Amino acid sequence: MNFFNIILTVLLFGCILLDAAESSLFDIQSFIDSEIQAGKKRIIIPPGRYKVKPKNRQHLVLKNLKDIEIIANGVEMICLETTRAITITRCTNLTIIGLVIDYDPLPFTQGKITGFSPDKKIHYIELFDGYPTAETVRNFKYEIFRPDTRTLRCDDRYPEKIEVTDPRHIAVHIPSAKITDPEQTGDFIVIGSEYAPGGSIPHAVECNDSSNIRLEDIVLYASNCFGFLENNCDGNIYYRCKIDRRPADTDIVKRTEPRLRSLNADAYHSKHAVKGPSYIECSARYMGDDAINICGDYHLITESYRNKLRILAKHNMNIQPGDLVELVSYDGTRLPDAKALSVEPDGSIKDDELSFLKKQRMNENLKNARGALTKAYIITLDREVNLPRGSVICSQNRVGNGFAVKNCNFGFNRSRGILIKASNGEITGNKLEGNRMSAILVAPEYWWLEAGSACNLKISGNTIVDCSGIPICIEAIAGNENIAPAGIHKNIEITDNYIARSYAPAIVVCSTIGVNIKNNKFDLMNPAKLPGLLVKAGIKESKDVVLINCQ
Repeated sequence: MNFFNIILTVLLFGCILLDAAESSLFDIQSFIDSEIQAGKKRIIIPPGRYKVKPKNRQHLVLKNLKDIEIIANGVEMICLETTRAITITRCTNLTIIGLVIDYDPLPFTQGKITGFSPDKKIHYIELFDGYPTAETVRNFKYEIFRPDTRTLRCDDRYPEKIEVTDPRHIAVHIPSAKITDPEQTGDFIVIGSEYAPGGSIPHAVECNDSSNIRLEDIVLYASNCFGFLENNCDGNIYYRCKIDRRPADTDIVKRTEPRLRSLNADAYHSKHAVKGPSYIECSARYMGDDAINICGDYHLITESYRNKLRILAKHNMNIQPGDLVELVSYDGTRLPDAKALSVEPDGSIKDDELSFLKKQRMNENLKNARGALTKAYIITLDREVNLPRGSVICSQNRVGNGFAVKNCNFGFNRSRGILIKASNGEITGNKLEGNRMSAILVAPEYWWLEAGSACNLKISGNTIVDCSGIPICIEAIAGNENIAPAGIHKNIEITDNYIARSYAPAIVVCSTIGVNIKNNKFDLMNPAKLPGLLVKAGIKESKDVVLINCQ
């Protein structure tokens, strides 16, 4: 063999090794576990692109860790099933830096509309090469995009069923469709897809019962539902985390068309935090729902006698003796906070309580008590109250108070940019672009029984562009569906924000005592029709700033 052939062989062999290293099977779980068993506090994962198989529906589990730092710069984890990437449970002072997470196959598929039924209630779809086949499609998060701008054509559609014609063709049945709907032949579509032979659980990264978790420079390109979800956490930090649709030139599979979606649902979601999360210099684009949601749980009050309340717990009872509780009447009146002295089980939901639920404007699972609102408790307060059935209660210690959303970039999604239901926090220096609902919404939601109200909130220095809803909206809709009276929210500051290429009104504040609005700049368009919130309030003309039930 001559010298040239030797060099060629060495180069070829090196390329094969490199390719294998870039996309090899690697047991990240065993590597981290062995490093921890060896007593290491700082764990460096070797750079590379690794295919990871899940165990018990999870690709990586970090449990009961304390004071551990995991460095994953240059590490890409390719999840081989559409189930959870990482579960973090009961950890303290855990840091993860630099990891890239993607899925193969993806938890969604893409295609184009090739035609409609005459009444437009059936969409005929041809799936693109390189995306999951028709047999994997599930009826979740169906979105329609313009092929020229690759942005959303319209609001979500809600199919009744998916009919598989062959591996590359489906028919999507939408009973609520109208012949005047704007979607067109040739439009691109995205819809959920599932490949999880071992079973699937939701979300890409879920963090439970943990404190002082720091996720830094994590890149997430796909998820079967939420991107980052935290439950019952305390003081977590998300720093420079990124959620976006993966560019074609770095994609792990050759596809006919680049990706249209990043995640199937919310980007960052926090529930029941003691101290709320801090999202610093993070981004989230092209996901299937909200960018940020920070909230707790309302529990439903069914009986009130002196200082005792019978309540139906939304899911788990998370009010504990000694907690300060928020109390909101069925008509939206917020009572002074009280203290819970005791919390005792009191059987299960009664027939008359279920009948009441069925009449409420709530999510179907809540109003029918499916997996929620089935267990009853008696809460004893430190003072007497008088609250009608349908009022709500939540723990002030578990709604994410003390949060921060700073210098982030969110947009091009079907819903809200930043959705807040917590107090003592700031929303500052963010850029929000192309949100189809409000860019910043501060509101408890009776529909989901998501708590709570907001006090001492700073909304400042944000830039909002091309927002289809009310750009900055502070609202509260009561259980009886009316706009709540003043006092649900308190001490809201909205200053130095810039809102452009959006529809008036730029700012709407409802149900608030103590509002400071100044130095905001607007470049607005006249709305084609008044927002529903103004119609509900009986307002017939839009202005730049609208106050409803405020003091």
